[in-house]
Amino acid sequence: MKFTINIDMTPEELRRALGLPDVSALQDEMVNRIREQMDAGAEGYDPLTLLKPYMNSGLGSMEALQKMLFTMMSQYGRGDDRKD
Repeated sequence: MKFTINIDMTPEELRRALGLPDVSALQDEMVNRIREQMDAGAEGYDPLTLLKPYMNSGLGSMEALQKMLFTMMSQYGRGDDRKD
């Protein structure tokens, strides 16, 4: 069985539909911090070190999203088996 679902929505609408928080302010703050350190010419500056605390849970979040989507799809498949 093959099926296609096309959904026309903006990234903002998708974020809200999935109940994800708006992290644009955090993103702006992180970019400003990186710029400040780059402008200051911090010796041995490593952007990865600055972002590391925020990236640790990234894979766990993706796994949780995949699990949620899989659960939703499997529940959809268990619906009534009537044929139209």
